[in-house]
Amino acid sequence: MKFLLVISSLFSLSSAFAPTAFLRSNNVAVKMADTETIFDQEQYIAESKEMRLKHLEEQSMFALKIACENYGNAVFPNAMIAGDVVITDLLGRMGYLKSGQAKIMVVDTFHLFPETMEFLKVLEDKYEFKAEVFCADGIAVDDKAAYDKRYGADLWKEDIDEYDRVCKVEPFQRGLKTLTTDCMINGRTRWQGAERAWIDLFENAPIGGGLAKCNPLAYWTLEDTFDYITKFKVPYHPLHEQGYPSHGDAKDTIPIPEDVSVKYVDGVWTGDKTIWLEYGKERVGRFVGLTKKDGSTKTECGIHVEGAERTFDRDLWEEETSAVKKISTVEAATEIQNSGKASIVTVYAPWCQFSLAMEDALETFAKDMGDKIDVYSLRGDDKREFVMENLNTSSFPTVNVIKPDGTVVKYESEERTPEAFAKFVEETLA
Repeated sequence: MKFLLVISSLFSLSSAFAPTAFLRSNNVAVKMADTETIFDQEQYIAESKEMRLKHLEEQSMFALKIACENYGNAVFPNAMIAGDVVITDLLGRMGYLKSGQAKIMVVDTFHLFPETMEFLKVLEDKYEFKAEVFCADGIAVDDKAAYDKRYGADLWKEDIDEYDRVCKVEPFQRGLKTLTTDCMINGRTRWQGAERAWIDLFENAPIGGGLAKCNPLAYWTLEDTFDYITKFKVPYHPLHEQGYPSHGDAKDTIPIPEDVSVKYVDGVWTGDKTIWLEYGKERVGRFVGLTKKDGSTKTECGIHVEGAERTFDRDLWEEETSAVKKISTVEAATEIQNSGKASIVTVYAPWCQFSLAMEDALETFAKDMGDKIDVYSLRGDDKREFVMENLNTSSFPTVNVIKPDGTVVKYESEERTPEAFAKFVEETLA
């Protein structure tokens, strides 16, 4: 009986069921069994969407309440896409941003659209918080020139996996650790595609004994997201007005469709909005033209893929276990070059497939040499300018013999075996 009363109450409040006299003639309407009542389809759909949005809103707020009040350090990595501004607004309405119970973290790849970091300031002012911004290791925030000098402006072209590690995953991991995160809030939804089709409101990720993930928008569609933005007049990224359903790096993000016929401006759609709102289409303009090392199409940025909470790379010739000695700084490399002793210096990048392929051969060569000559490795992808100017390096790996007078002689052969290295050393130092 109570159930029937609730339904009756809902219908009594709804204008979808109304006497004929109160309906406008241009509405889509169908007569009910009771000839005095007309069912207004358009009104019913609108009210149903409102009911759905209210339910999603309450569900998301409940998830955020758990994230912010049951955990000590809830952190929200915010990319300022449509879903992220909804979460920002919810956190702001609940008071968690102003109070500091939830922290906003932003990863600046140095390749974002210029509008993105400007838009962050709009959100900071409206919701009274200060974002924690993280970027490539060893580089100050906003110092793109320093990034280019250390890592190379074209790193993303040379190796997209290493670019993701340097510019996305490592700063992301460092940010979570720096902020002592125990619950990570993020805007992933099931609607975004097959990779995310089964996520729930909460997950546990394999980091530091169990970092909880809160996905407050797990069950939202992209249409729900824009409906919320419209309803609450939430600030949104200006690229939506330029035809972008989502955004990431400017280098590989395009408007959808490319003729910019679909836009969202102040709650009003231009063009066929279903092109944006269909299942799995939100990110179709992202990662355009990018492929991974295995040749597959790139669909994830590297932050949300499985295991991204852990550092996925490893260094080569580990210092404590390898016969190959490690050079860590340009100062140490210069000292070795000026030492008056002959040595071998290999410049490498741990992500380079050819460096990886040579790892065992150089290790064997170093063991064979024993005390005859020192064999060193120097990671060069973060010291590009130095290794280019001083160690003949234009690609990885580069093997050099350092003569006693400091002359650097490059090994030009592609035959990277212990025997070939030994022969090169003997001939160079003869």
